[in-house]
Amino acid sequence: MTDIAQTDTVHTDIARDFRRLYGYAPEGVWAAPGRVNLIGEYTDFNDGFVMPLALPHAAVAAVARRSDGRLRVHSADVGQGVVELAPDELVPRSDTGWAAYPAGVVWALRDAGHPVTGADIHLASTVPTGAGLSSSAALEVVTALALSELYELGLAREVLAVLAQRAENAFVGVPCGVMDQMASACCTEGHALHLDTRDLSHRQVPFDLAARGLRLLVVDTRVKHALGDGAYAERRAGCEAGARALGVRALREIDHVQLPDALRRLSDETIRSYVRHVVSDNDRVRRTIALLDAGDVRAVGPVLTEGHASLRDDLRVSCPELDLVVAAATEAGALGARMTGGGFGGSAIVLTEADGAETVTKAVEAAFAAAGFTAPRVFPAVPSAGARRLA
Repeated sequence: MTDIAQTDTVHTDIARDFRRLYGYAPEGVWAAPGRVNLIGEYTDFNDGFVMPLALPHAAVAAVARRSDGRLRVHSADVGQGVVELAPDELVPRSDTGWAAYPAGVVWALRDAGHPVTGADIHLASTVPTGAGLSSSAALEVVTALALSELYELGLAREVLAVLAQRAENAFVGVPCGVMDQMASACCTEGHALHLDTRDLSHRQVPFDLAARGLRLLVVDTRVKHALGDGAYAERRAGCEAGARALGVRALREIDHVQLPDALRRLSDETIRSYVRHVVSDNDRVRRTIALLDAGDVRAVGPVLTEGHASLRDDLRVSCPELDLVVAAATEAGALGARMTGGGFGGSAIVLTEADGAETVTKAVEAAFAAAGFTAPRVFPAVPSAGARRLA
């Protein structure tokens, strides 16, 4: 995997490798980042609120159009050759492995009526896979942006994100919300994205932690998660059942002050716990925004830790490694911490004073070693640019 510092310069290598693979130069090179979510988990498919930020890690694609009805895709990160497909023959839920993500975007574009006749695509990514940092959304968005520009489709970033989400939902078969794709497509450097997932309205919120002597760490537990294994879908179905039982279109319509009454109306304890998490996490997003707007960034820390307890106890999507990150980091003086992403492994985030970041990192590493866990990967989350053309 290419080092993250090379994301904006890797286009030289990827363009060279494209020429070696396909025998001619690409028409351009694009990048789309992974993301880390500050707060608001499992709220996006409930029409709720989220607050992701883009990472320096990105999927980079060298792409050229084809007019002969062929799609060829290759990844520098997967140990197999070029995958050849026919756009006219793409079928949702077909077994195309990793290539389902770019192929799904081609299918979604064509299904929406856009005249994409084919492409040659070579990809390389610095987004850790299985770490809950949206490696799949990065692949989808970089493909969508490249094809939109090459075929002069003129699609807005929000439209690209929705098409990329449709690729993952309908073609790949993962019932994710739109947060990951919107973050990859729309985030800006130095900001977090306050997103209403119902209407896709969003605001760029300044998030310059360094200026305040703070740091946000990502701790990749190296426990791989797979959202397609049914657990994610079961929680989505449970949330939708809760909304039906409460007579609302989506759980975002239940305000936090209405939560006690809503819970009394639900008889299924599992659905009650899912509803409790979603409604309370929407409220945590609102509280976080208010704190950031007031300049009280340090007070966000306890909100993160509170959110982790909800994900662990109500949604039950944590794991021992994620719980250990939160416990070890906060015991070492971190302001707050929580798992981020779909859970069942993946990554946690830790908000800490910058001068305490090394102490916190060492404490987490020591805790993992003492527990016999695989050593985690720890790196700073620097709010970075969204999808863009590199060359």
